[in-house]
Parts: sequence; C-alpha cells; structure tokens
Amino acid sequence: MIHKAREAGAPIFAARHTGPLGSPIESGSPLWQLLPDLKVDADADTVFDKTKFSCFLGTGLAERLVEAGINELVIVGMKTQYCIDTTCRVASELGFEPVLVADGHTCMDTPALTAKAIIEHHNATLDGPFVKLRNTADVQF
Repeated sequence: MIHKAREAGAPIFAARHTGPLGSPIESGSPLWQLLPDLKVDADADTVFDKTKFSCFLGTGLAERLVEAGINELVIVGMKTQYCIDTTCRVASELGFEPVLVADGHTCMDTPALTAKAIIEHHNATLDGPFVKLRNTADVQF
C-alpha cells in the first residue's frame, strides 16, 4: 500500500503507538519500531507518535491533514479492534473520508475470537457508517 501511495505521489503518515515506560511498546523498544518491510522513509514521510488508540488525539494529525488539503484517508495497520476501529470512527466524526483497506489491517487471536473473525466483524461494522471499505487491489490514490 505504501508503494502504491508513493507511486501516486500521495503523502504517507505513519503512526507509532508509544506506551508508558516499562511497557512492551515504550519509546525505543523493539515492538515500538515501525517494521522495516513497510519501507517508511523518515525523510519523505510523516512519522508521528501516539499514546491513545486514535491517531488524532493529542497528535496534531487532523490539523496537519487540513493544512495539506487532505480529506480522504486510506487507513491500514494494527490492531483492528483498537487503533484501527477508533481511528476510523474519529476520522469520520472529524469530517474526513476514511477508506479502510479490508485486507490491510490485522490483529491477533483473542481467547474469544480469532483474528480473522475480528477483522471480518470490523470490516462489516465500519463499512458504510464510518468508512468506505476497499481491498488493496481496488484502492486508488
């Protein structure tokens, strides 16, 4: 998805969830790092830290998007039932047009549900009222 966005000249915003000191995702820890396979370019892309489920709360992201004239957001990442769900809902509430990539978000199995079931549930729940749901192959920048 990043490659596709970069080819189209679309700006890339990458959020890193930062947990408190001592947590597995504290600043600088291995799990806090963006995966190298994402090929996020710190010089060309916007990388920012967040401490809540939403990519918007306390990050200045909404203001940056408005200043850049960006209204449609293509959302990918993890964890489906926390950060993806919240970011999609808040983006919609703030007046953006979120596009959730149906095959571009993930999570882990829980004691109650498999990751596949969680992803399918959120795709069905968010599609329509909160996001436009698209598969990777169908996303246009």
